[in-house]
Amino acid sequence: MTPDNEPTGMDQKNIQIEVVDLHKSYRDGEGKILHILQGVNLQIPRKATVAIVGASGTGKSTFLHVLGALDTAEKGKIYVEGQDLLSMKREQCARFRNQTVGFVFQFHHLMQDFTALENVMMPLRIQSVALSEAKKRASTLLQQVGLGDRLHHRPAQLSGGEQQRVAVARAIANSPKILLADEPTGNLDEETGQQILDLMLQLNEEYGITVIIITHNSALASSMKYQYRMVHGQLTLLTNHS
Repeated sequence: MTPDNEPTGMDQKNIQIEVVDLHKSYRDGEGKILHILQGVNLQIPRKATVAIVGASGTGKSTFLHVLGALDTAEKGKIYVEGQDLLSMKREQCARFRNQTVGFVFQFHHLMQDFTALENVMMPLRIQSVALSEAKKRASTLLQQVGLGDRLHHRPAQLSGGEQQRVAVARAIANSPKILLADEPTGNLDEETGQQILDLMLQLNEEYGITVIIITHNSALASSMKYQYRMVHGQLTLLTNHS
């Protein structure tokens, strides 16, 4: 990592995520190779809040997907909580996604035939948490995000902001150490978007969850301790609110 891309004052023992020389390419419809990530280097300490900004098509979402083991890369290293992410087998990646990271996307990706409660219970049931305990925990989480009176509503019966709150509750159901959010306020009005941001900052403060957000929202980005810009498939540190 180049010195100007490393947050100052970081305790090396406190590094939660380390990305080293990460490369990712795709082939377009004409067979041309598109180099999306071109040597990304990054260190993130535990309990950090991080924003990654940049123009569309610069690789921000691709980077987040690789970081969350939703995609892979052809070169480089990613260490998360001491685990070598890119060397994991499929089953290990699934376990990592279920136990270590939570995801929030611009489009909520809620299951339309299930209630808010059932949506939040799903990752718990995948982890074989008993039904009664899953219901209790999901109910508590929905109350914490302000949806205690919406437990049995299906997504179509909820506003966009309410659906995103369900998505956040689902993302933290298994007590992840890292929350990855891709344009989480992109489809929301300013007031509702601020509420979602406040909620994620609250989770960081109360539970020590590291929050990494991809956003075009400058106000949201400025609320994060660390701000990076993705340009030409590489990250540059913009702000470090130490």
